[in-house]
Formats: sequence, C-alpha cells, structure tokens
Amino acid sequence: MYLRPEDRARPNRMALRIAVVGGCAVVLFAILFFRLWSLQILEGADNLAQAKNNRTRSTKIVAPRGKIVARNGEVLVDNRTSLALQVDLSKLPEETAARNAELKELGELVHLKLPRVLERIEEEEEVVAAGAPITIRNDVGNVIVYYIEEHPGKFPGVHVEKVFVRNYPEEDEAAQVLGHTGEVSEEELEAGPYKGLEPGEVVGKEGLEYTYDEILRGTPGTSRYQVNALGEPTPGGNLTATPPVPGDSLKLAINPAVQKAGEAALAERGLPGAFVTMNIHTGEILGMGSAPTYDPSVWTKPLSDKQYEELSSEETGDPLFNRATSSAYPTGSTYKIITALAGLENGVFTPDTVVDDNGQIEVGGQTFENSEGAVNGPISLVHAIEVSSDVFFYEQGYKMWKTDYLQEWSAKLGIGRPTGIDLPLGEGAEGLVPSKKWTEEEIADGNEFIEPWGPGQNIQLAVGQGYLQTDPLEMAIAYAALANGGTIVTPHLGKEVLDAAGRVLREIDPGPQRHLKINPEYRRLIMEGLHLVTSGPGGTATEVFKEFPIPIAGKTGTAERAGHGNQSWFISLAPYPNPNIVTAVTIEEGGFGAEAAAPANKEILEAYFHDTLKKETEKETKETEEAYEGEYGTTTGEEEIAGEEATVEEEGYEEVPYVEEGAEETGEVE
Repeated sequence: MYLRPEDRARPNRMALRIAVVGGCAVVLFAILFFRLWSLQILEGADNLAQAKNNRTRSTKIVAPRGKIVARNGEVLVDNRTSLALQVDLSKLPEETAARNAELKELGELVHLKLPRVLERIEEEEEVVAAGAPITIRNDVGNVIVYYIEEHPGKFPGVHVEKVFVRNYPEEDEAAQVLGHTGEVSEEELEAGPYKGLEPGEVVGKEGLEYTYDEILRGTPGTSRYQVNALGEPTPGGNLTATPPVPGDSLKLAINPAVQKAGEAALAERGLPGAFVTMNIHTGEILGMGSAPTYDPSVWTKPLSDKQYEELSSEETGDPLFNRATSSAYPTGSTYKIITALAGLENGVFTPDTVVDDNGQIEVGGQTFENSEGAVNGPISLVHAIEVSSDVFFYEQGYKMWKTDYLQEWSAKLGIGRPTGIDLPLGEGAEGLVPSKKWTEEEIADGNEFIEPWGPGQNIQLAVGQGYLQTDPLEMAIAYAALANGGTIVTPHLGKEVLDAAGRVLREIDPGPQRHLKINPEYRRLIMEGLHLVTSGPGGTATEVFKEFPIPIAGKTGTAERAGHGNQSWFISLAPYPNPNIVTAVTIEEGGFGAEAAAPANKEILEAYFHDTLKKETEKETKETEEAYEGEYGTTTGEEEIAGEEATVEEEGYEEVPYVEEGAEETGEVE
C-alpha cells in the first residue's frame, strides 16, 4: 500500500536526544569509573604516600664539622652554635613593593637598612647554590627569634636556623694554613669534589678545611614531623629523626710553641714575610706562617665586598695570601748550596778549587760585584759559603752557563716543582727556574721584558737572583734534602685522623717523593760551610748566633727585588752536624739576611729547643754554684756571717759600725 509522505511515521526526536545523552552519560561514567579504579587500585599506594607526604615535612639536621688540633691536642679550630637569620627567596612576595616592604622591616630588626639587605642578598646569591636559604645575619639574639616566631604571617619565607660556625680559639694563628668554610656554591655542585651535595651545605673553601673536607664534614641528619593545612608544625607532631654524624677530627703536625714563635717573630718585624719549620726526615710541618695575617672568624658571617677587598688587596699586604707556599721570590745567597752541588756533582770545580776573590768579575762588559764591595782574596768552597763570597759563585755560574746543571739540580731538589703539600695551591705556585729554553719561549710569546739567555743570566741564577722565583717551602725541601743525604720529603701538615672520642683512625704519612744521590763528602763540606756561617770568624750570621748554645748550620740571603728594598732570608738546619729540622724565614724589605731573617729564625729555634735550652741553663747554673762552693766552701747561719766578716777584714775594707737610728745626732755610737 502506498503511503503519502505526510501519512508516513516520523521518528521521535525526543527519544533520539535521550538516547544520545544517555550514551554520553554512559561513556562519561565509564571514564570516571575507570579513572577512580585506576586511582584507587592501580595508583592507590602512590597516592596514599603523597597524601601522607602532604601531611609531613622533612628538615635537614646539620652535622658539626670535626675539630682541627695541634700535635699536642691544643684546639686550633672547633665549632660554636649560632642563630642565623635566613630568608627563603622563593617564599617572599612576588610583587616588588611588598617584597621590599618585608625586607625593610626585617632589616630594621637587625639594624640593617634596605639597600644593605638587598646588597647582602645579592652577595650571597653569588656564592651559594640556587634554592639555598640566604643568611642575612648570624648570631642574632633570642629577642629577634621570639618576635619572628610570634609573627609568622608577617615574615613569610623568613626563619631563624640554629647552625654550627667555626670557632678559632687562637684567633689569627695559622690563618692561611687552616683556611675557612662556606656554603657550597652552584658551580661547586656541578663539578669537582662537592658535586652531588645539597644546596646550603657548608664545605671547606681554602686551606686544610678544603683539603680534608671529606674527613671534617659530617653526615647531616633528618627530622620528620606532621604539619597542618597551612604547612605549620602540629603540636607533638614529631615522627622520626635520624641524628647527624659529626665529622672526624684532624690532628696536625704543628708544634704550637714553634707556630707562636714564628708568627710573633714576623709580627715583631712588621713587614710581609713567611716562615716554615719542617722535620727533614718525615716532612712534617712543625710551623708555617705568613704575614700579614688575619682572623679567620670573619668568614663566620656574610662577608661584604669591602671586607674581602681589604683581605686580598696589595695595599693591605694581601692577608689571605700564603707567602710560605705560593710566593715568587728570588732567594739571594741561600741558593748557593744548589750551585755548589751542581758544580761539584758535575765536576765543574772541586772542593780544593781556589778562586781569587778581588771583589768583582767582569763578563761581556757587565760587572758583577760582591755585596758591599767585599774582597775575600783566594778562597775555596767552605770559606766561600762562610763569608758568602758572590765572586766564587759568579765564577761557577759562568762556567755552567752553556749547560743546564743549575736548572737540573734545582729541579732535583724541588725548586720549580710541585711540593706535594696538603694545601690547595693555585696555578704557578711551583715557582720558576729560568733557562735558555724558557727565555726563548717567553720572547717568542712576545714578552718584551725578558732578555735573551746569556752568561749573565746564569751568573745571576748562581747567587739566587735574576728571574728565579720560589718560596720558603721549596727552599726548606731543598735544604732538607742536603741535610738528610738526598731524600726529597713530602711536606705535610696533617698527622692523624681522630674520631669524636679522640681515637686514632689513621695516620697521615705520604712518604718521600724521591731520592737523590749526593756524594757524602760534598754534603759534609757544604754542611761545614753552613756551620761556619753561624760560628766561624767570618760567618755572616756569627754575631746573631754567638751565644746560642746549640750548634746549627745556616745560610743568610739578601735578595734584590725590582721596586722593593732588599729581601732578607735565613735558612737553618739544627742541630749540627745531625739536624732534625729545617727552618726557612724570609722578610720582604728586611735588609740583609743577618738583620731581620736570621734573628727571627733564632727565635723560632729557641722555641723548638726550649726544653734543651732550659736544661742547659740549669746545668750551667749548677756548675757555677758547684764551682763557687768548691772555691769558698759551704757556710750557713753564724758561720756564714763570720765568714763574711773575715772576708771583709782579709780584703782590707774598713768595717762600718752599726749606727742606731737617731744616734748620729747625739754622737752616740753603740
């Protein structure tokens, strides 16, 4: 049957709509169901953990660093607690005005104006890792702590943290040696020994604090606690705590008496300089100092750019600079032992070679003179060392100018080579021994201040002048090698690693670097000459040591430096002829070696040999008393008085009668 279009059944639009909506609802509910199933079944454990973490916080507990003590246990560095006012920059208001308003009010609490607070933040951001809190001020008082805790909403991102800071009981003693600590920087976290540490951790930055950081730095602990919806700790919400592990302690080889004497001797002269005292057999550093020095406690508080400039400026003498290990000085006549060894060992001259010292030599139109125009006449090695004849050593330098003998023996004895000391040293700290090859390279690189190599250069080097650059530690190593028969020791300050109870965990003994073959007879002759320097009739330091009861060997040096006055040097080996220690002292613009460095060296030796000198003094006193008693006998009481009267009468002195007070006026005499 045919139906007209108007008679055909039309679909129910409402039912279609309901069907579409229903289908969508089913799909949505299915998605929701599967999502809920995923959250509860598949990810339930992870979500539960995250929920718990939202209710808890974890705080790092700083571990105290280990102590640094001297060989007798005297504390050189330990810790003290400090309350540090810190700011978490990520929690400060984003709007500049609101941010500065908070920082301004915060600064007023610690007596800092806003520009200084902003400057402090900028300085700290340069040296600490990103994300670490910024310390505005250390050692804040409890009043500030209470105020901030009572107004948490007023200072978002601000908190007071209890921290450990380094304490220096001996103040500026061994400052450059000990070094300092600071928060790890962003660059240090990316590479080097501190890679992988957390921002905000305190690490060694310089000196022994850096070298032995892994030993001194402890392991931080953690504390977990519950917080409310605002992230604030809930009462009694402490959950777990892992205590920090303190760092181990470091015992040094430093002898406090020697260290104090050396630094006092430098301070007394009031000039830049340095000293090193070292055991010639083991390489243990018994004392090391550099002047001017400073109080390392300045690093326990944020250091301003101005303060750092004062510590590193040449105008103030650069107190941060360790002149004992990193200076670049000519040595003057103290270098002559190297010239002597180089010449003798290579057959350039013999112990019996005589040079007619008429006060000067002339080579290639240049005149090289003795100090102060001295004329010594015919002279051989031992006497040349005693009187420090420049002419004798000029002659040997001239004979060797076409060879590398001086350069080779300088290197053998450690000059211009890394010393191996357990201190971080900058590039170029190993010094320089000039040579033909070196001058050619410098000239090729365009250095217009370097002259082509010639006999004059080697003549200058033979007496420790010219382009030679070294430091007291390198010279101490060279003299130690002469004295011990050829062992190049490894200088070291560290002696032992101790646990918190003071028990020895391990000893620090790096061992020698290498051994040289030195002819024993040549060694004996050079040592004899060095002994005559301090005891012979023409010795350049005899006047300084004439009353020193312990025999020593030593050498004065007077070095010329462009733009400076003469630099004073003295290096001693004691006791002679079998020394145990070497002491090298240099004082900038101190004049002749016997004027400044030798007396300072003597003061250090007096401290080292204190007990021996005390026994010597007691022995001399006892011998004097026994000699007196042997001559006059022992008398006591009335016998002593009678003896005194008899002595008066025997020697013909008129006995003065006793006059009672007031009797003179009456003329009455009892």
